[in-house]
Amino acid sequence: MATHALLNAFKANKPAFGVWLTAPGFFHARTVAQASPKLSWVAIDCEHGLTSVHTGLSETIAAIHGGAGGPAEGPSAFVRIPATGVSTSTSWQIKHALDAGARGILVPMVGPTYRVEFLSPEKAKEIAADSRFPPRGRRGFGSSYTHGNWGMSVSEYLEGANDAVIVMVQIETKEGLANVEEIAAVDGIDVLFIGPYDLSLALNYPAPSPDPHPEVEKVIQHIRQVVQKAGKKCAIYCINGSQAARRAAEGFDMINVTSDVGALSSAIFDHLAVATSA
Repeated sequence: MATHALLNAFKANKPAFGVWLTAPGFFHARTVAQASPKLSWVAIDCEHGLTSVHTGLSETIAAIHGGAGGPAEGPSAFVRIPATGVSTSTSWQIKHALDAGARGILVPMVGPTYRVEFLSPEKAKEIAADSRFPPRGRRGFGSSYTHGNWGMSVSEYLEGANDAVIVMVQIETKEGLANVEEIAAVDGIDVLFIGPYDLSLALNYPAPSPDPHPEVEKVIQHIRQVVQKAGKKCAIYCINGSQAARRAAEGFDMINVTSDVGALSSAIFDHLAVATSA
């Protein structure tokens, strides 16, 4: 049976806590993935991070899923695809990420401009179709490695992938906000992920420092209510444990706790503060 930690957390209706991975490297990714047994997922950021969809992604996913317990144990790796540039097509990026063995994909704002059609229900339907095999979608099959990264045979992967792969879209613009009800209703979209930083800027408010402006907070809670009313999961990006704990108490389903760079920097700062205070 195709399953993984993030999917299991969703099925159990438990908050799924994760970490944002921005730096490349096999051992770096493995260290992050093995940092805590309470980690449900690791996001590989190919939009703003330094891992490329073309190179390094497969090794990073393998590092996360290649722990002592095997591919079915440990946190789930999902990929935020770049989804930007002169082309509006996200199809090839989704294909690369899923063929590399990702347990899910996150599609941020796409295209060179904030045009409504890029963040419409039609775009959400396209993303869902590109993420699943026929008859539920139009994803092509051909990778020699994907099933192995899941720890199963080709037939087992083909049988279970449509139900196990998690498809996420990011709500972080005025257009995404305007279409949130329609996007949440799209069959095949599992999670709507709130990006507080770009959402704040798009609504002409300052970036969170560390919490969003009160008016943006109202919007965030509105999105959560709409998404969960539609029977979908709502996710949000946080920068620390206390912020993440508050979001879990509010009822968010999937919550980022920190990033690799953020955790590294804060740990070094804290340890040096203790050392120099002596």
